[in-house]
Amino acid sequence: MSHQPVLSTHVMAVRWFHGKITREQAERLLYPPETGLFLVRESTNYPGDYTLCVSCEGKVEHYRIIYSSGKLTIDEEVYFDNLMQLVEHYTNDADGLCTNLMKPKLMEGTVAAQDEFSRSGWALERKDLKLLQVLGKGEFGDVVLGDYKGSKVAVKCIKNDATAQAFVAEALVMTQLQHKNLVQLLGVIVEDKSSLYIVTEFMAKGSLVDYLRSRGRSVLGGECLLKFSLDVSEGMEYLESNNFVHRDLAARNVLVSEDNIAKVSDFGLTKEASAIQDTSKLPVKWTAPEALREKLFSTKSDVWSFGILLWEIYSFGRVPYPRIALKDVVPRVEKGYKMDAPDGCPPVVYDVMKQCWHLDTNQRPSFRKLREQLEHIKAKELFQ
Repeated sequence: MSHQPVLSTHVMAVRWFHGKITREQAERLLYPPETGLFLVRESTNYPGDYTLCVSCEGKVEHYRIIYSSGKLTIDEEVYFDNLMQLVEHYTNDADGLCTNLMKPKLMEGTVAAQDEFSRSGWALERKDLKLLQVLGKGEFGDVVLGDYKGSKVAVKCIKNDATAQAFVAEALVMTQLQHKNLVQLLGVIVEDKSSLYIVTEFMAKGSLVDYLRSRGRSVLGGECLLKFSLDVSEGMEYLESNNFVHRDLAARNVLVSEDNIAKVSDFGLTKEASAIQDTSKLPVKWTAPEALREKLFSTKSDVWSFGILLWEIYSFGRVPYPRIALKDVVPRVEKGYKMDAPDGCPPVVYDVMKQCWHLDTNQRPSFRKLREQLEHIKAKELFQ
């Protein structure tokens, strides 16, 4: 199935988006008043623009979202690529609005999502999908090996309706991002109100962390480790170029295909702003200090995690910060502690890891720079 990546501003399947409703209908939906309750609608007065409607101290404020030269803005100071970014920004910071956005007013039912997936060509037919065996159990539902029209696929089966909404947003993100080093979405099945299936390509060799641990040094040479590192850097460079932050980059969230290509997965799951309020759930050993401390997630916090992932690759899947108690990791890291190089890791690769672990985010390289450095290392190795 070939789809052109469309980084669309029209993020219709996200459930705080209510489409063409009037100002009065929006006000009725935001009743009874609850400060921070919000929705986004299409602007009735300015076709092509949107309106952010926010309940604040008993009344509803309507903010026009201007769509100009491919970007969205409310105050003509901060610009966003899409509505999800805009909502996320104002969730974290009121930044001139009457309040920050606290609680989305959700559209009823997943039917709206089904329509959107159908319209954009991503809806699959349930009758064409056979579920075969459970590959893994996650906190949101099972990941199952499936057969879609004769091809092996991986299927996330989400049961609970509230969670299903977060996954609708994930699937929507996945329809907009396509790259050879990202796990490819094939389509979505919204069965009824409570069942959602996200169908992706099947990655025969499982997660990178399991792959490294089960094969180890005797099987995997330096060339292979460098190739995995490069694969991930290319997928992340693509996310970076689309202003997309992963937030949970780790070897467990990278999958390996039949022909040994590493692809980044699970980009979309942890993006629900509400899920991030609980910092205790963050994977401490992989998360940048500023993200743990102030919830500041950015491409630069992904770069920090990439440094940890490189360490995982070159230690053949060891858990980072060996011999340090979990509670001591953050205080030590904030004082400037960096892990030693894994046994046998080339000094040039260890140097790349250390660049990712600068406490000052401005000192960390971009993914583009990281990819270039790894390519340079590879080229040198070929000539030795």
